[in-house]
Amino acid sequence: MAGGKQSTGQCMYCGQVISKGGMPKHLSACAQRHAILVKAQANPQTSETLHHLRVQADGLPMFWLDLEMRGSSTLKHLDSYLRAIWLECCGHLSQFSIGGWRGQEISMGRKIDAVFQTGLTLTHIYDFGTSSETLVKSLGTRQGKPTTSNPIVLMARNLIPEARCIECDQPARWLCNECLIEGQTSGTLCDIHVESHPHNNYGEPIEIVNSPRMGMCGYTGPATPPY
Repeated sequence: MAGGKQSTGQCMYCGQVISKGGMPKHLSACAQRHAILVKAQANPQTSETLHHLRVQADGLPMFWLDLEMRGSSTLKHLDSYLRAIWLECCGHLSQFSIGGWRGQEISMGRKIDAVFQTGLTLTHIYDFGTSSETLVKSLGTRQGKPTTSNPIVLMARNLIPEARCIECDQPARWLCNECLIEGQTSGTLCDIHVESHPHNNYGEPIEIVNSPRMGMCGYTGPATPPY
C-alpha cells in the first residue's frame, strides 16, 4: 500500500487534508484549533507543558499520527494509546527505548516531561516475535491548559493509504493474509474479487484498516482512536 508521493493526513480540528510535512505548520495556524486552545484557558485546571509528538511506523512512513500529550502523563498512557489505535492483537509485550532494539529501555512509568526533549526520538516495540516498531519524535511544546481531560489528543492522522486489487487494479478494501504471507503479493482485493477468492488457510480476507500492523500476527483492527 506504499506510494511514491508524500502521505497526506487530516486535521482533526478543521478536517482539512494536508501533506505529512505540512501538518505541523498547519496545526500551529489552524483557526479551529486556536479557538479550542483559547476556550481551554478558561478552564479551572492547572496549566502544564503539552508535547507535540509525531508518531510514525518504522519502515512504513505513510502511517503517522500527530498527538498532543500532557507532560504529566506517562509512557504507559502512550503505550495504551498506540495499542488501541494501531497495534493490539494478542496482548503482546511492548517497550520504549532510545536507540531501537538494542538501545536503552525506558520505564513505562516515566513522565512525558522527564523523557522528551525537542528532536528526541523514542522507539516503541510491540510484540517481540512479529514486531511492530513505532518511532515517536518530539516536535515541540506549548505551555497552557489541556483541551480535554484525556492524557492524549489526536490532532492529525494519515489518510488510509490507497490499495489496489491484485486481480483488476481497482481500489481494494480487503486483505488476504495467505497471499501476503505465502504468495509474496500485497494480497489486497476489491469487493468483487474478494467474493471468488479461493484462499482460506489463514481465514477469510479481512477488511483493510488504517494501521501499519495489517497482515501481522492476529491483527484485524479496529484502528480507531480510543478517545
